[in-house]
Amino acid sequence: MSLKDTALIMVGYQNDYFATDGILRGVVEEPGRVDSVLAATVDLLARLRDTEITIVSTPIVLKPDYRALASPVGILNAIKESGAFAIGSKGAQVVPAIKPFEDRIITLSGKIGFNGFVNTELDEILKRRGIKNVWLAGMVTSLCIDSTGRAAYERGYNVSVLKDCTSARTAVEQDFFCTTVFPLYGSVIVGSDLKIAA
Repeated sequence: MSLKDTALIMVGYQNDYFATDGILRGVVEEPGRVDSVLAATVDLLARLRDTEITIVSTPIVLKPDYRALASPVGILNAIKESGAFAIGSKGAQVVPAIKPFEDRIITLSGKIGFNGFVNTELDEILKRRGIKNVWLAGMVTSLCIDSTGRAAYERGYNVSVLKDCTSARTAVEQDFFCTTVFPLYGSVIVGSDLKIAA
């Protein structure tokens, strides 16, 4: 696989998920999982820095009135009720461990739900750069990762989910999606196992 026609799509690398005081850090119930996902992602970014891969971040940032979430249910309602990802808040900001790589990351605005393609220019950027393969990393496996992965597949991209750079709410859920759901439309890979040449 050529890195020139590959994109790493990063989902939710924000303080409200990854900081020790993040409002939604507790969504991931497996102890230590959030920290291991962040460490694996930072390691992968360090190895990808000098390659031709396209790296895109799709953060969720919401206006304080949460009008974009007019009738939310489930985790989107939890986001609204808790005040997570509010524009201008510490929680909506990129987690500090990712900041050293910001010069390599295209950050897209507009994401307000699960799917990174909705209300953003993600598809246009990938097409413009001749991307054929997408790797998905971030939070939460069963929601944003799955939704964005399916959308990528439906748009003709080859989809791979980075098992060590994603997390579901529980270990059981993570295993279920990686062994049963993702193979229906893509592949599951381990970032630390990838042989990357600059």
